[in-house]
Amino acid sequence: MASKSALDAIKQSVEDCIGERVRVRANGGRNKVVERKGVLERTYPSVFVIRLDPSVHSFAHVSYSYTDILTSTVEVEIYREGDYVQLVYQTQ
Repeated sequence: MASKSALDAIKQSVEDCIGERVRVRANGGRNKVVERKGVLERTYPSVFVIRLDPSVHSFAHVSYSYTDILTSTVEVEIYREGDYVQLVYQTQ
């Protein structure tokens, strides 16, 4: 089972990036990777929400759980200084 402190660290790292541009790579099953770009809009106790670019995607929002990041099902990259960098979180 995932450590509560690890999930708390991930949640805090995600909360620190609210309002920033992000790129998400998610496991789509059957050796397929789904990549989406948008803005980290909001966090909730178990999930975070990304507002997608409507000109590129057919739907407005997508959400993922913090456990998805912990299990590497989802990779989140933050747009910083002209490039995307991996979301970093610190566990005790």
